Amino acid sequence: MSESNIVNILVTGSNGQLGSHIRRCSKQSRHNYFYTDVGELDITRYADVQQFVHSHQIDCIINSAAYVNVDQAETDEETADILNHAAVENMASIMADNGGILIHISTDYVFGGNKNNTPCNEDEPTNPTGAYGRTKLAGEQSILASKCRHIIIRTSWLYSEFGKNFCKTMLNLTSTKPSINVVFDQVGTPTYAGDLAEAICTIVEKGLDKGNEGLYHYSNEGVCSWYDFAKEIARQAYHNSCDIRPCHSSEFPSPVKRPSYSVLDKTKFKQTFNLTVPYWTDSLAVCLSRLGNLETLN
Repeated sequence: MSESNIVNILVTGSNGQLGSHIRRCSKQSRHNYFYTDVGELDITRYADVQQFVHSHQIDCIINSAAYVNVDQAETDEETADILNHAAVENMASIMADNGGILIHISTDYVFGGNKNNTPCNEDEPTNPTGAYGRTKLAGEQSILASKCRHIIIRTSWLYSEFGKNFCKTMLNLTSTKPSINVVFDQVGTPTYAGDLAEAICTIVEKGLDKGNEGLYHYSNEGVCSWYDFAKEIARQAYHNSCDIRPCHSSEFPSPVKRPSYSVLDKTKFKQTFNLTVPYWTDSLAVCLSRLGNLETLN
């Protein structure tokens, strides 16, 4: 790290859900942030990443870039692997060579679902059931193999006012359709990208030289099904005219088997970083409020 304690940080995927929030919450930081997306830096090209790291004296990479189309990954696993595994391997290797730290975002899809319906901790055996989960797990493993300093954060059901996500889809459907069906037999925890971004920025501000490297789980507090999530979105948005009906996953055939129960245990994260995690319905209210402000501005 820099002797002045001012850290140079590269944020990849900075136009996505999480990256956009990191842009927002890092504005007041004393550190130097460099924001890139596919147009500014091709993370699949080792030489390009290496040159960027060297020329900007990067101490830390926050990797929020990923191939996240879970269904499409089943027919295009090669591309998913390039982004979720090979590109991560590039960054890990370069950080290892430069003594920097990689903060990498992973997913609950590395698990196949907990049949005991108990929250998954970081030591739970991984068992991805699809290409997306396999490639994300391979990315995690490449970080461990590189022996670079790292913080890997697995998260779940990410949504925000930016990009495409379940929350914005439900807002549209419940305002335009008389009725919709939403699965009730998949259970997890919605995670507001703004909360995860704030947590990451707080970790950076507290300092990256404290030996807190490792694997962590982060989502908002609480548990719900996709049906419950949709009902709460409609309730808070006052979309009362849409009849939201629970249905089975089998009614929506998918090329990938999604975990039926993928709640993440956040105990290690909360204890290590001494952070309070917001409850999911409270964070949803924040997101909807900000969405309303964005619509007003536009």
